[in-house]
Amino acid sequence: MNKQETPTFPSRLPKVGTTVFTVMSALANEHHAINLGQGFPDFPCDRQLITHVNEAMLADHNQYPPMIGVADLRNGIAEKIQNLYGHHYDAESEITITAGGTQGIMTAVLSCVSPGDEVIIIEPAYDSYRPSIELAGGKTIAVSLEVIRDETGRVTSYQIPWDALAKAIHSKTRLIIINTPHNPTGMVWGTADLDKLANLVRNTSALILSDEVYEHMVYDGAQHHSVASHPELAARSFLISSFGKTYHVTGWKVGYVAAPPLLTKEFRKVHQFNVFTVNTPMQYGLAAYLADAKHYLNLPAFYQAKRDFFRAGLSKTDFKLLPTPGTYFQCVDYTALNIPEAKLNEADFCKWLTSKIGVAAIPVSAFYDQATESGVIRFCFAKQEQTLTNALQRLQNL
Repeated sequence: MNKQETPTFPSRLPKVGTTVFTVMSALANEHHAINLGQGFPDFPCDRQLITHVNEAMLADHNQYPPMIGVADLRNGIAEKIQNLYGHHYDAESEITITAGGTQGIMTAVLSCVSPGDEVIIIEPAYDSYRPSIELAGGKTIAVSLEVIRDETGRVTSYQIPWDALAKAIHSKTRLIIINTPHNPTGMVWGTADLDKLANLVRNTSALILSDEVYEHMVYDGAQHHSVASHPELAARSFLISSFGKTYHVTGWKVGYVAAPPLLTKEFRKVHQFNVFTVNTPMQYGLAAYLADAKHYLNLPAFYQAKRDFFRAGLSKTDFKLLPTPGTYFQCVDYTALNIPEAKLNEADFCKWLTSKIGVAAIPVSAFYDQATESGVIRFCFAKQEQTLTNALQRLQNL
């Protein structure tokens, strides 16, 4: 080997390349398209939240905080969960502040999954689940949501694959990852779903990781049903949420994990070495802001108005709208469009939509390990009304 060459080594993630979100955002920038692909708001957060962070900085909260997180923030989280879901987590032994939901997911997986353990995910699935499992040496067992179609073959909704899920659970199952409200489909779990999951795992040693980062985006008067609201599941679950999604500050990367003491003890062993702790003044700022419950209680109405506005505009197109009971994503079936491009696969259709129509979306097929085509793409409506209006004008020309 030439002494100037970098030595080669086996990749820990040989299948992982650039994510579809990065690809589509870059394509949107190249073509000056309206980016409804990547899931982040294009409007500012509340200035009061910024003020709280500034006050924390000026109060010299600028050194390392406790490894598990600032006490005021952990206490606020415990109070919020108690009030919303009726379950008490001890702030000292059961709640840990993380560098966003994704770090919480990876740390939870690394803390409990050993080489050879099996982890069940439900596809389409958020793209960090599988790499986290692989880095832990686990084996991913994927079951797919049941795709419901109408008489014309168009996708109308998704259902939890209970039979397939039951068959996938056995003695090697260490962890089951669920996500509600669900990215990318927008579906939500109900109390009956939590009961069914509890029945499946009751006589097993399987743990649950419940990704609930969109917990405050559930619409039409419905309530979010957290694993925290189900005592039997709470006893074996890592509950993960994110302030980035709730308070429109995705770039701050602050989230939390709530779990029973035994799980939290193992979680913190990994947490202290892969991130140690999280931005101090932002924790104090979030703690002050969290104290006013209206900042998250008003969120469903805020996003439902955006959802309804966007759906009303899409109804004037030939896109077939899927239900959106939760999240800030709208999925549509594009195969009914009366254009030749409607026959393209999802990835190519999204590239065409971005480069030729000027609106970026994400193919739902990208949320499967093996691309599964259903003719469905995902838009993000966490945008200013003018952004949505401009995008709708372009989409209505199809």
